[in-house]
Amino acid sequence: MAALLGGRSAPHRPVLLREAIEFLKPERGGLFLDCTVGLGGHSEAILETSEATRVIGFDRDGEALAAATQRLLRFGNRFQAVHADFREVSRVMNERGEKQVAGVLVDLGVSSLQFDSETRGFSFRFDAPLDMRMDAAGDEETAAELLLRLSEEEIARIIFEYGEERNSRRIAKWIVEQREQGTPISTTKELADLVARAAGKKKHQRIHPATRTFQALRIAVNHELEDLAPFVEEVIDLLETDGRFVVISFHSLEDRIMKHELRRLSGRCQCQHRTGVCNCGARRAVELLTKRPVTPDEFEIEANPRARSAKLRACRKL
Repeated sequence: MAALLGGRSAPHRPVLLREAIEFLKPERGGLFLDCTVGLGGHSEAILETSEATRVIGFDRDGEALAAATQRLLRFGNRFQAVHADFREVSRVMNERGEKQVAGVLVDLGVSSLQFDSETRGFSFRFDAPLDMRMDAAGDEETAAELLLRLSEEEIARIIFEYGEERNSRRIAKWIVEQREQGTPISTTKELADLVARAAGKKKHQRIHPATRTFQALRIAVNHELEDLAPFVEEVIDLLETDGRFVVISFHSLEDRIMKHELRRLSGRCQCQHRTGVCNCGARRAVELLTKRPVTPDEFEIEANPRARSAKLRACRKL
């Protein structure tokens, strides 16, 4: 199905779709949560497996939610859209009087709609205001406002921790120097050009030198790593017996959090000490279905290069 992306039609390819459906087993019927519905590709596949299946789709991007709702009209009230951050899942479910669900899917990171937008500042392929907010109508700071407010040390920390960028200090120094000269960074092109000069582009370098910095700022603007651990515990508690949880991540920091939490909830203590006393709250609530993360095969990566860094983990409620 074609979806309107950034003002033009482009194919929407849900990442690891076949694998996600195999682990979720939505043909069982029941209520499933798509916590990051995006353009609705995963939700569509879930709903197509059985007429006894319902989906509540969450997204904080109102534009994406509208596109998904339009795409899924044919399923009637079997699909319900919620304009909310997925970390609000407990509140939303309590308000709706829903006690348990058969499965939960969360696809972390930026959606195709956001990344392909020519105006929202997620990509340096387009010269646009440096925004990067997933909820464009929200009250979060834009990336430009963040760079205008934060100290050089804070900017360097964000770029290093969230982008794993070795040149973070130099990039931060140049950003602040430009700000002090009265010309703060305000567009994607300005930032990409500055980072390319500060980090230096090596010959035959495949990835643009600004890629890690853009990723880091996007994570910071949208607080993407905050409250991920409590979210995992909340959705596991929402699952019915034999319910499934599937998470797709695109960043090592996200995957690390998910790996830690799923192991802890499978009963494996994650405490980093040798006292013999567990303080991490490990409990045997789930069975891990993926000993190692599932990654896209070469055919999916060839068809959709954005899938190359995806990792899928899954578990079953005991």
